Amino acid sequence: MTLLLCLGLVVLVNSYPSLYKHENQWTKLILTHLWPKTLCTMEEVSCQTADKFNYWTLHGLWPDKGQSCNRSWHFNVNDIKDLLPEMENWWPDVLHPGSNQFWKHEWEKHGTCAAVAESLNSENKYFAKALELYKNIGLDSILKKFNIVPSSKYYRLDDIRNSIGSFYKVKPKIQCVSPSQGEEVQTLGQIEICFDKEYQLIDCVEYEEELFNSTDDFAFESALPSDFSVCDESMPIYYPPVHDEY
Repeated sequence: MTLLLCLGLVVLVNSYPSLYKHENQWTKLILTHLWPKTLCTMEEVSCQTADKFNYWTLHGLWPDKGQSCNRSWHFNVNDIKDLLPEMENWWPDVLHPGSNQFWKHEWEKHGTCAAVAESLNSENKYFAKALELYKNIGLDSILKKFNIVPSSKYYRLDDIRNSIGSFYKVKPKIQCVSPSQGEEVQTLGQIEICFDKEYQLIDCVEYEEELFNSTDDFAFESALPSDFSVCDESMPIYYPPVHDEY
């Protein structure tokens, strides 16, 4: 009986990695872009650091399955030392400049789940791949190509969606901040571009159940007053300039 029990424990321990992999096996990666001005408005802070980010920054690279998949695999900034100049430029924490907490949160919540793929199975690989995909997409230049720029004028959701779709031939997921009471305009906040396991572009599903709170990544110190949600087809969209227009 004792021998059988020991053998059972050995089998269980040896099978743990494959069980872990099966339970957290994702099929899609979501490359999420953030408009910093909108985040600062949501936080109701001046967010002076956002003034220098007059382009879409990287929010995260999120697998469609799993959260915080390995709580013992802690973030180590030394593992991405070679990436820090690009991280600070393209993946900044606009609310907590100079802090590593945002990257730590992204790795521990999303990166440890993405790591079931061999191409993402280290902290450096995960962040490097996210930066690579972000630069390859070049969202800013595509929006500008179709005259979608920050402005006091309003856009229709189709204007933005069709601009991205006509270039990449896939459907993005476009998220806004809902209007405050008495207002009739939503504010553009996030744009998601999706990839399959081979890093080929695929459609994002706009109304699929959210696996996680997209603004929770910034909420390690305070709660946000509202969330991003899929933009309303029937409502105009405000794409706020970094500097207020007068």
